[in-house]
Amino acid sequence: MSGMTLPALPEESFRRVLCVVAHPDDMEYGTSAAVARWTARGIEVAYLLLTRGEAGMPNPPEETARLRVAEQRNACAAVGVERLAVLEHPDGVLVYGLDLRRDIAREIRRCKPDVVLGCGFDVETPYGFDQADHRAAGLATLDAIRDAGNRWVFPEQIDDEGLAPHSARWYLVPGLPGSGATHGVDVTGEPLQRGVASLEAHAAYLAALPDHPAPADFIPQFTAMSGKAMGVEHAVLFRAHDLQAPPESPGLDED
Repeated sequence: MSGMTLPALPEESFRRVLCVVAHPDDMEYGTSAAVARWTARGIEVAYLLLTRGEAGMPNPPEETARLRVAEQRNACAAVGVERLAVLEHPDGVLVYGLDLRRDIAREIRRCKPDVVLGCGFDVETPYGFDQADHRAAGLATLDAIRDAGNRWVFPEQIDDEGLAPHSARWYLVPGLPGSGATHGVDVTGEPLQRGVASLEAHAAYLAALPDHPAPADFIPQFTAMSGKAMGVEHAVLFRAHDLQAPPESPGLDED
């Protein structure tokens, strides 16, 4: 892939996107700029937060939870997201397991997205070791995509809650240049500005973090770096998996 320009995501086929993350603010470190582009194009985007982020500030946890969910609603408004679901799994000690998979599968069956956007579940990232909640959320989301499409997994959601099995086509994970990204979204201009505004909406949270850079300073730097991989001014990159593509035969088309 070296020297090649990353292609754009096939967003003309996207109708509904469900973004699953661990905490308030997880979407706002660049990814929300892509969301702003999608909502402007008429794509429905919903967020599912697995925790209320109550362990993320020195304030008492209940106070922090109320504050951070309120700030997340403002962040959603900045990028045109109208559907926000917030679960109450414990922040900081999120556990991968059936309870988490069940809750994510339920929201997939409710929203019926053709795209599910999750977080990565690698232990090591280019920025250091990833936080444990992110890894648990990422792995549970990957498994819940398959769970949601199987009538016999969490059947009580179908029999008792009136939901139907649903199989999403696309699975997206945010990517970085040179770290496995396969596609990009051009966020030059207004989408980038709205993405910056969405992180600025977490004002109290950011104010509690010592030495956190201003969103308007570092988000454009990050998207400019990604933009070079796409040949545009500003971009957000993803590892994209087409879950309904025919399987590739191993050993073919290798250089």
